[in-house]
Amino acid sequence: ELVEYSANKKSKTENFISKFAKIYTPIVVFLAVCIIVIPYFMYGIEDIKIWISRALTFLVISCPCAFVISVPLTFYAGIGCASRHGILVKGGNYLEMLSKVSTAAFDKTGTLTTGQFKVKEVIPSQGYSREELLKTAAQTESFSNHPIAKAVVSAYDDYIDTACVSEFSEISGMGIKAKLNSEEIIIGNKEMMKKFGLYINESNNCTLYIAKNGQYIGQIVISDTIKNNAKSAINKLKALVPNIVMLTGDSYENALMIANEIGIDEYYSKLLPADKIERIETLISNKRKGSSVIFTGDGVNDAPVLMRADVGIAMGALGSDSAIEAADVVIADDNIAKIPLAVKIAKHTIKIAKENIAFAISVKLLFLLLGALGLMTMWGAVFADVGVTLIAVLNSIRTLRLKN
Repeated sequence: ELVEYSANKKSKTENFISKFAKIYTPIVVFLAVCIIVIPYFMYGIEDIKIWISRALTFLVISCPCAFVISVPLTFYAGIGCASRHGILVKGGNYLEMLSKVSTAAFDKTGTLTTGQFKVKEVIPSQGYSREELLKTAAQTESFSNHPIAKAVVSAYDDYIDTACVSEFSEISGMGIKAKLNSEEIIIGNKEMMKKFGLYINESNNCTLYIAKNGQYIGQIVISDTIKNNAKSAINKLKALVPNIVMLTGDSYENALMIANEIGIDEYYSKLLPADKIERIETLISNKRKGSSVIFTGDGVNDAPVLMRADVGIAMGALGSDSAIEAADVVIADDNIAKIPLAVKIAKHTIKIAKENIAFAISVKLLFLLLGALGLMTMWGAVFADVGVTLIAVLNSIRTLRLKN
């Protein structure tokens, strides 16, 4: 459905061709009339048949079919090629922007990493057991849909009584505050603890800190794993895109670890959704003229950033509905290796579109000149029209043959 919908979206190149044809057609008709009228006043009626024949030959040669058919067809072929590889592009304009990417930004969790968090370690403070701390955290997190909250809940393999949880509130980018059996529970990152004036022993890992009634009672270490092909995909993308950036709401320590392992030099941590938009806008304002900035994400919080980027790319398998709707390109199977492939397909598509334009214009200009001078027969005119169109169409089909 997305591929069909893309037919309604025209790229700048396609719009240029449509506008060009609107100006080009009346001009060549006028020139054809001039080919008849001017010699008539110069040489009289005796040679009028020769000039009419030349004018008709001129008109056949000048037919803009090669432009208006081959260029849109090239973009449709590019979109079709992408869809064959599980890359759904919502319009030719996004394919064109993908061909000139200067900065590729990525969300971390669920995009570069699996997004499947696991409880690595439970560290209770003195006076609390491991089971008691994990139970407290799991009950408190049971109303949250955050991946880390789900990891905590799944780690507790006993029954969770949600009826004892009340006054549940989620603070974006920080954590959760709730009442558990009338006791105030605060669970979240170190910023959450600082917000409520709680002292903690800070950890360099992805850590949830838990406090009960204003007292710190322990921490839970959460781990996330990098996708198997993330490093190779980033290396391939580096050959096509000069600047790679990672944007994450995670801690600086985790962002540093993931960036170093994957090979990303520029990264920003502790970003709320609004901060990500601000960072993307900075990247867009600093980009070179004529280039574009893409962003790849998968979560609900990424939807605004996907909408703001020049090209938003969403993970389609595990990504949220809002992210997929906001994105301009959807990777159907969440395979991050498809992103450099998408850029490659886009560059290949634009290259072929430019080849068709250059070929059609050069051949037509040559044949128009020969036709006006009477050095071209109707057979040559038919070739310049239908022949050039068929050659351009066959060249467009090359876009479908691009292999990964």
